[in-house]
Amino acid sequence: MTGPVPSAEHPVGLSIRGAVKVYPGTRALKGVDFDIRMGAVNVLVGENGAGKSTLMKVIAGVEDLTEGEILIGGKAVHFRHKDDAVAHGIGIVFQELNLFPDLTVAENVFMGREPLRFGFDIDKGAVVRRTRELLGRLEQDIDPEMRLGFLRIGQQQIIEIAKALAEDARILILDEPTSALSAAEVEVLFRIIDELKAQGVGIVYISHRLEELIRVGDYITVLRDGEITGSRPMEGVDIPWIVRAMIGEKSKDYSQGTGHAFGEEVFRAENISLPKMGGGWLVDDVSLSLRSGEILGVYGLMGAGRSEFLECVMAQHPGSGGRFFVEGREMREASVDRRIARGIALVPEDRKRDGLVQIMSIRENLTLSSLKSFTRIFHMSLSAEADRVRDYIRRLTIKVASPENPVSSLSGGNQQKVVIGKALMTGPKVLMMDEPSRGIDIGAKAEIYRTMRQLASEGIGIIFVTSDLEEVLGLSDRILVMADGRVTGEFQKGADAAQVIAAATPDKTKKGHAA
Repeated sequence: MTGPVPSAEHPVGLSIRGAVKVYPGTRALKGVDFDIRMGAVNVLVGENGAGKSTLMKVIAGVEDLTEGEILIGGKAVHFRHKDDAVAHGIGIVFQELNLFPDLTVAENVFMGREPLRFGFDIDKGAVVRRTRELLGRLEQDIDPEMRLGFLRIGQQQIIEIAKALAEDARILILDEPTSALSAAEVEVLFRIIDELKAQGVGIVYISHRLEELIRVGDYITVLRDGEITGSRPMEGVDIPWIVRAMIGEKSKDYSQGTGHAFGEEVFRAENISLPKMGGGWLVDDVSLSLRSGEILGVYGLMGAGRSEFLECVMAQHPGSGGRFFVEGREMREASVDRRIARGIALVPEDRKRDGLVQIMSIRENLTLSSLKSFTRIFHMSLSAEADRVRDYIRRLTIKVASPENPVSSLSGGNQQKVVIGKALMTGPKVLMMDEPSRGIDIGAKAEIYRTMRQLASEGIGIIFVTSDLEEVLGLSDRILVMADGRVTGEFQKGADAAQVIAAATPDKTKKGHAA
């Protein structure tokens, strides 16, 4: 798609042409053309997995293109690593903080580019002085010599921004820069952005907060499944236009429900709260209920408290408060295994770290949480285990050459099915799934969705957490929206996408939040 014609006021500083990036099992970018205009905010928006972060990592020299080229001043350039990009005036503030908590604020800001005395000795006084100047520019009263680990997350986000400013970047990429900032800190950031624009800096701004994008942006580009679906100046853009470009007029095939009736309430949470270190709440008085056979989608942005809520259900936070009920009976068990025995199972967000043991076989991973069911007194029935494994491999259509192969040999989608199978072998009444389709290709996603529909038709109650708007709209029987640890909206099937997004966006102009 051809973008807007650059003006003399906002000349193109960097262009991407025909960008293709292939990872094993997926094409993250599919022939993307993207321009960064100088002296302007170039907004980039799209769902998780749309290719935004991949595109930015290419520009920042973190990833290399499979096909395509990067042009600066009309000439092709090749960034072999991040230092090459920095040498061309490109800075990036990643969504995930990249800091050293045991070093001082000043040491973090100038890490790897410290000013020297006599060509070899670090000028610590200059490091502290220049850091104090940068923090003053960001209107932050933070001691440059304080250990960074003592700062709250919002202040650490400001330090990341100070690092980028210290590089004097001519192109600055901000990936979800306000996710941990208070209302006052957001206003400071926007003032700095205006200042940088006036100096001719080209800014790429990525955020899921759509009102924020409309306020700060000069140009907008929308990515969907690795392709550009909209590119234009921001004038006249509204939230419905962005939503249409993000998810299309028609939703993908999420498979139709089986038309089964929901059963009685199978799970209830009452007034669940989880305090945050330094004050505030990760989960703030959350209550919800779930009926057997129902798929409840929980939508929200990063930091909304969705994953922390699921962890509270699984007894992973002893400091949490509130009560849970399974089939009307209070769940007082205080350990993960006892809650599994009560009929609760979790498919975690990070399947490789939390869901699988990579060096173990597919069979061993599948039965890891249900070994008691194959054990008689002191002996385990290997034949019973093998029969059950074959049954679940068939039931979930897991593509395996042999159950004895290491689970690491499987594709991402099939690994996810193994994690789901492991949970199902515990015989759950409630299946909780945290970002069940993250990091897997479209075909595998469709199979996961069909599996969820089938499990619901069998009477299992499903709670799934997602930050994919299209997914929550297409798959849920009912939708809860969370923001800043609280439930901020409840919607029935067929909800309006713009209303769901509005509920997920904290109104920081009315209520600051502790980060």
